[in-house]
Amino acid sequence: MVHPTTTKRYGARAAAHTNPTARRLLETMERKKTNLCVSVDVTKAADVLEVVRRVAPAVCMVKTHIDIIEDFTPALTAELARLAEEHDFVIFEDRKFADIGNTVSLQYSSGVHRIAEWSHMTNAHPLPGPGIITGLGVVGKPLGRALLLLAEMSSAGNLATGEYTRTAVRMAREAGRDWVVGFIAMGRVDEDGPADEDFLVLTPGVGLVAKGDKLGQQYRTPREVVYDSGCDVIIVGRGIYGVQGGAEAVLAEAERYRAEGWKAYEERLNRA
Repeated sequence: MVHPTTTKRYGARAAAHTNPTARRLLETMERKKTNLCVSVDVTKAADVLEVVRRVAPAVCMVKTHIDIIEDFTPALTAELARLAEEHDFVIFEDRKFADIGNTVSLQYSSGVHRIAEWSHMTNAHPLPGPGIITGLGVVGKPLGRALLLLAEMSSAGNLATGEYTRTAVRMAREAGRDWVVGFIAMGRVDEDGPADEDFLVLTPGVGLVAKGDKLGQQYRTPREVVYDSGCDVIIVGRGIYGVQGGAEAVLAEAERYRAEGWKAYEERLNRA
């Protein structure tokens, strides 16, 4: 089955979204001709910023794990926000919230990291039920932020399958796309929806060559993710910033992924 959203250009799809972050992301993808998100999984603030500066021309989004930064200060997130404006990309904090509504609202707004202040998008496990969406929305919706639900995962043996995935999609629909704009998933998990429904699907576990690592991560190519599975954004980490050769080599590798992801997207449109 061909999902209706996979036949439309990113720029045209932006108009269907009332959420400002979803619109911004889709417009950026069209403008920069990229569906690449780089996951910056390093543990020093200077290294985070170095990777972001290297890949910025090739990406629509940068994904962070802010709680792994050993020398975190608010200066890091302030600079990330500045770079996002300068280089035209969205920041996605991969927090994977998984608690009751009151707790996640505090985790999102407060503490050391104050995620809602600088991250345009975040995500949550649907496991706690709809209260997690409401709790995060109290903080994020007034700021124009966006939420993704983890409907599927890329690690071997994960439990986000079957009825769990279907429940995540149902929760997203009930919450409304003004706040829940899409999913972390391996494919179109929303194929049973109405033709005018438009959720974003962001997919981790993407590699040009490698098929897995020793910790259970499983990889698919950009073509498999975008063309075959109908996903919107490819998420790549170590495959880009882990290459040898300095800043130019990292940008060149990011450009390889950008080109492959965009080619798969254009071929998907032509197929339709």
